[in-house]
Amino acid sequence: MTDPREALALIKRGAEEILLESELEERLRAGRPLRVKAGFDPTAPDLHLGHTVLINKLRQFQDLGHEVLFLIGDFTGMIGDPTGKSATRPPLTRDEVLENARTYEEQIYKILDPERTLVVFNSSWMGEMSAADLIQLAARQTVARMLERDDFSKRYRSGQPIAIHEFLYPLIQGYDSVALKADVELGGTDQKFNLLMGRELQKQYGQPPQVVITMPLLEGLDGVNKMSKSLGNYVGIHEPPEEMFGKLMSISDELMWRYFDLLSFRPMVDIERLKQEVAAGRNPRDVKFELAEEIVARFHDRAAAERARQAFIARFQKGALPDELPEVALAPGDEGMPLPRLLKEAGLVASTSEGIRMIRQGAVRINGDRVGDKDLRVRTGDLPLVVQVGKRRFARVVSPSD
Repeated sequence: MTDPREALALIKRGAEEILLESELEERLRAGRPLRVKAGFDPTAPDLHLGHTVLINKLRQFQDLGHEVLFLIGDFTGMIGDPTGKSATRPPLTRDEVLENARTYEEQIYKILDPERTLVVFNSSWMGEMSAADLIQLAARQTVARMLERDDFSKRYRSGQPIAIHEFLYPLIQGYDSVALKADVELGGTDQKFNLLMGRELQKQYGQPPQVVITMPLLEGLDGVNKMSKSLGNYVGIHEPPEEMFGKLMSISDELMWRYFDLLSFRPMVDIERLKQEVAAGRNPRDVKFELAEEIVARFHDRAAAERARQAFIARFQKGALPDELPEVALAPGDEGMPLPRLLKEAGLVASTSEGIRMIRQGAVRINGDRVGDKDLRVRTGDLPLVVQVGKRRFARVVSPSD
């Protein structure tokens, strides 16, 4: 086992909150392997880097000699996690839950050590509960306590319906910790209520209460919203190396450090050194190369990461362009045309508002250089130039006289 102080420092890295830190330190000093639980609702099993923030922390526990309980909520998946939802979610069928759970198992071992991972399904104990058992479990909490949850209270105040079965979700998630005798449970910051429910129920069942560790929600490529497939600001762990590498290179220089903190396995001392180098004048792009290579290598291999890097350099730094480059004639005039409007007129975005959003996301380049100023005006004297939005939308903008 690692020295408890060093272990605690590693566990605290990137964590939002530890409840209670003193309890965790005491258990680390005891020197026995801890049972570290994290639950996953199998409704959207395609993992992206946002999911891996928590899974990376599980791997750190494994590297410290502890056992991970990777709980697939096949029983709770048929209820539907109400966290952050403004309406009742339709439950999944049994077949849908099992299919999604199977794909989870195929993906998690890209990060976790199979030898120290126990995959469990909460239907194993919940499916054996009688109606009377479930009623007894429900009797352990009050409606008032459930309405302390922010999403429930908002729906209640606004007159949005809350189905009775939704109150069961945090109870069952909490009971999972009782069934597994968890020492530690990890979850996103939005899961804090459910995680604390596990602590509470363990006390009621005569068990030592689990330590709760909340992990931050990773911002997506736009640097604003939580990484999400529905928002299109995600990096999937199954994406091709070049796609993954290109997406990671598109993040802002500021967001890069957030990704280093939450996604990189490099020691913090190395990351601090990189920050100092950038502050001293090193190009942030070169540091971003290191981040992208590390992550691509993790989900593919080192050779794939190197090929992705070379392909990125060829395409974006050496001016490699598509074989067929659309040419658009525009007359921005001496006063200039706002860049968002130029993007729309060139057919690269559907609206000026989309153009502004893409600029803010760092997805717009002129002659290969990223442009972050939405107020930039392009004048006739600037033409011709090559404008790019994202990875696949290009146009050569020329003046009508060319």
